[in-house]
Amino acid sequence: MRAASLALFLALLVACSAKKVEPLPAGTVVLALGDSLTAGYGLSPEQAWPARLAEKTGWRIVNGGVSGDKSADALARLPALMDEHAPKLVLVTLGGNDMLRRLPEEQTRGNLARILELVRGRNAQPVLLATPRPSVAGVVFQNLSPPPFYAEIARDRKVPLIDEAVSDVLSDPELKLDQLHPNAEGHQALAGKAFDALRKLGYVRSN
Repeated sequence: MRAASLALFLALLVACSAKKVEPLPAGTVVLALGDSLTAGYGLSPEQAWPARLAEKTGWRIVNGGVSGDKSADALARLPALMDEHAPKLVLVTLGGNDMLRRLPEEQTRGNLARILELVRGRNAQPVLLATPRPSVAGVVFQNLSPPPFYAEIARDRKVPLIDEAVSDVLSDPELKLDQLHPNAEGHQALAGKAFDALRKLGYVRSN
């Protein structure tokens, strides 16, 4: 309970400290960097949430998700993706496979921090999406939640955080393909949650 309260407090701090940004126009290149949750495991590319988010925003979203990727793997391939696509915004959804493989948290923290720094160093804006901690109880009670380190990294690096979108989708059995991955409806829901969060942050123009 204490950890959940801390995560909520840190998420609120991040939300309050995040600066409003200029909306990104249609056609802007955006990179979605992630693992199978981004790649759209078990689905066609057009069903994955980056494609659904592109439909909502008009952005040209490059799906940089690779199933099985750990944070270190994504970090290693990020420079080439930045060189090839020169995105203005990078949506980072990583850490799930690190936690599944029980890698040291400090290693994941370090890799995520380097990813965010690299994105900024290439004149792009990073946004971090938290992934829930694997939990049998969370699945049973439909109440998955991300570990506090996402909010801590976002606060320390002054990066916007979308904290609950992935957890909310994966907590709903109706939105899941299996225990780890959203189905087509889940990806649609995730795109909607990401869209709403990005609009609140100022990246999407409010009508």
